[in-house]
Amino acid sequence: MIVDDNAPAALSPYRRFTRAEWASLRADTPLTLTIDDLTRLKSLDDPIQLEEVIEIYLPLSRLLALYVAATQGLFKATQRFLGAEDGKMPYIIGVAGSVAVGKSTTARILKALLSRWPNTPKVELVTTDGFLFPNAVLEREGLMDKKGFPESYDNRALLRFLSAVKAGQRNVAAPVYSHLTYDVVDGEYFHVDRPDILIVEGVNVLLASRPRDGREIPFVSDFFDFSVYLHAGEDVLEQWYVDRFRRLRETAFRDPRSYFKKYADLDDEETIRVAKDIWTRINLENLRKNISPTRPRASLVLTKGADHRIEEVALRKL
Repeated sequence: MIVDDNAPAALSPYRRFTRAEWASLRADTPLTLTIDDLTRLKSLDDPIQLEEVIEIYLPLSRLLALYVAATQGLFKATQRFLGAEDGKMPYIIGVAGSVAVGKSTTARILKALLSRWPNTPKVELVTTDGFLFPNAVLEREGLMDKKGFPESYDNRALLRFLSAVKAGQRNVAAPVYSHLTYDVVDGEYFHVDRPDILIVEGVNVLLASRPRDGREIPFVSDFFDFSVYLHAGEDVLEQWYVDRFRRLRETAFRDPRSYFKKYADLDDEETIRVAKDIWTRINLENLRKNISPTRPRASLVLTKGADHRIEEVALRKL
């Protein structure tokens, strides 16, 4: 489905809110994060302010708390009907969007806020980076320049993980990814043990699987109860990516263990050239081909301006 941003409101599957309209929906939701909390949660390249938490994420946490409570009530009613006494079905939230759009910060803030609601004290966060094939496999298959594209993920492993979590299994293992070494960490796992909420963050988590031999196969978002897509213009995203690359050149790239240490000594002009080249060849192609087309599948779309502030919120109509 193609979203026409200029379509009449009556024909749109979304109800759109200005920043001020959305902020008013916070009601009496208390602010449970401090400046220090926010500093720990935000990414290196994300200049998010506490105002953003108050005006955007507090109303969202209130909405999600209501959705989760309703889902928990439905699950308990179903359990009573079936005569089942044991079991727990986590509420799963997907967070999608381009590289450099701020997914990691959004996911961490949601985790922090939702864990403070009385009915959802246990919230876990998993990124799909851990389900990328190891670099050795990507190199063998000629996919290193396609890292982050759908074909670079072990989708079967990701689907098995989500199926186990959704079924209420205990201590489900997820692989760990290192952004320093730019690879899956061999033999290291993070365990998810029946959370109230699981947040799954990744660029392509809303992508629908392509039918094979006329048969539909499951896809990641089949397991989502709610999904958030972070949106910004292509030119804005490119600038944010270049800015982040320049900051990483002065920080993480200087670590001798860094996969990108070869970029640490570039001058400003060469750094910008390299960053723009990587953005255009890899990230922009992935955005246009795979990520942007999934925006209409999201439950909620957060649109950012050039200053990183969310300017519009679009909530899918029930």
